[in-house]
Amino acid sequence: MGKKIALSTFYNLCIILCLIMGYMGFTHKSYDYILAAVFGGTIFIVLKVKLLKEIRNTLKP
Repeated sequence: MGKKIALSTFYNLCIILCLIMGYMGFTHKSYDYILAAVFGGTIFIVLKVKLLKEIRNTLKP
């Protein structure tokens, strides 16, 4: 369970960094950063949802 908590924390950190990268790309009009942030953020959000579903199914009796 400790590994899953660490993985969830890592996904949260990556999502936050993608949001920051997207904002910086938007303010500097660098659309390749925005594209990378959206792509990376989407991947990490999907992985986070899968992890949460797995944890929820593990905790059910």
